[in-house]
Amino acid sequence: MGLVGVQENGNGEVGLSLGTKNKYRRMDSEVAEDFDDASHHHHQDKRSRNTRKYVFACAIFASLNSVLLGYDVGVMSGAIIFIQEDLKITEVQEEVLIGCLSILSLFGSLAGGRTSDVIGRKWTMALAAIVFQTGAATMTLASSFQVLIIGRFLAGIGIGFGVMIAPIYIAEISPSVARGSLTSFPEIFINLGILLGYVSNYAFAHLPGHINWRVMLGVGILPSFLIGIALFIIPESPRWLVMKNRVEEARTVLLKTIDNETEVEERLAEILLAAGTSTTEKDEEKAMWREMLSPSPSLRRMLITGFGIQCFQQITGIDATVYYSPEIFQGAGIQDESKLLAATVTVGISKTVFILVAIFLVDKLGRKPLLYISTIGMTICLFSIGVTLTFIGQGEFGIAMAILLVCSNVAFFSVGIGPVCWVLTSEIFPLKLRAQAAALGAVGNRVCSGLVAMSFLSITRAISVGGTFFVFSVLSALSVLFVYTLVPETKGKSLEQIELLFKDEHEWQGSEVELGDVEHLVQKQ
Repeated sequence: MGLVGVQENGNGEVGLSLGTKNKYRRMDSEVAEDFDDASHHHHQDKRSRNTRKYVFACAIFASLNSVLLGYDVGVMSGAIIFIQEDLKITEVQEEVLIGCLSILSLFGSLAGGRTSDVIGRKWTMALAAIVFQTGAATMTLASSFQVLIIGRFLAGIGIGFGVMIAPIYIAEISPSVARGSLTSFPEIFINLGILLGYVSNYAFAHLPGHINWRVMLGVGILPSFLIGIALFIIPESPRWLVMKNRVEEARTVLLKTIDNETEVEERLAEILLAAGTSTTEKDEEKAMWREMLSPSPSLRRMLITGFGIQCFQQITGIDATVYYSPEIFQGAGIQDESKLLAATVTVGISKTVFILVAIFLVDKLGRKPLLYISTIGMTICLFSIGVTLTFIGQGEFGIAMAILLVCSNVAFFSVGIGPVCWVLTSEIFPLKLRAQAAALGAVGNRVCSGLVAMSFLSITRAISVGGTFFVFSVLSALSVLFVYTLVPETKGKSLEQIELLFKDEHEWQGSEVELGDVEHLVQKQ
């Protein structure tokens, strides 16, 4: 018997076999390969982390315009009390002043679609901030109701631009796996702005009556400066760059927002196909409006879903609840101004906290389950508010129930239809029509918001505050039916795959998640 790996040569000398040398070489090679793999994975993980941070930062900066809308909504609920006292405006003027912002913002939303196609998504956000800033400054210095309305007009135009473009921009730079969460950011910032508006009301309420409301409105100018800084950080939308035949720039942006180079090329090919870059710009514009006015069956389904969900978000009374929460709590029995404003702060906190819950769930549970949870919960809360204000009446228990139910209602809104509405309308339309179609959805949203806000006080005078909330509960129940029949699940699909989803009527009406699946999905998580 001889030793393994040892052999005698012809001269009787002992040496290592070639096989043994190969064995050691193989071991060295495997170690090197393992080292290369580990190095590659480390590099990939690092790039993936950097990509996530970059996209996250872009989503935050793009959402800053939404703070302006939220702050205006929140601050006006308290400032209007002192504007009434200082400028001696009537109740009808109060309704017009509060509600006209939503109506006026539709002009910004309508113009925003075309503007963003011409100058880009990024610079449309800049224009929104400048116009809003001018309006906020005008309102702060106003000496009469007429000047207030002029400032309100400018602020509304700016808000219309901002609300329409932010979700589109975020949807177009986000990877599919995180698009739902990131597109919800504008809704988070709206809620943060509302909370800041409520806090501002409470903080400055003790200043002299002719100064406090001016300070409250003036503070709203500050976020605009952050938007100016953001423009030097965020890139242009890669899909807009492709529409302008700037393909190499689009590839550069995609390389920053997607960590896999193969996926970058696949996504770029999808965008090129969707954009149809061979058509001329004039023909494209004519065809765009022709297609919107005479939609194909698939586009009609998209428009019904997008426009419908936007309208239902508002006709269930969320803006009335936020704008007129002091009046609602007065109806429950709170009379002290300081306590009224403190109660509204709890509404703002509830709204903001639960929007964060939605961010974590929208890409895990999906859009449709959250819409079910939200619309069903709101229906119950709105009906219960009506019962509380109509039958329980004033007193400590009635006050406690009113605050609890209003906070619960805005919480259910924030966990579902609030953010998901914007997520859906930013992702369901084809690239060529996305800006215009989303703008139309935003118009529906703002018109419904304005009509509710401008008529709330008059309706409550006619059928009481409690009766008004019974009406809201019926409309909310209809929104559950709308979600069940006409909203598909879009979780985890690329924007181009979603476009194909609407071409199949069966998929559109019964896509993946039905009402009975909600409990199963929650348990699965």
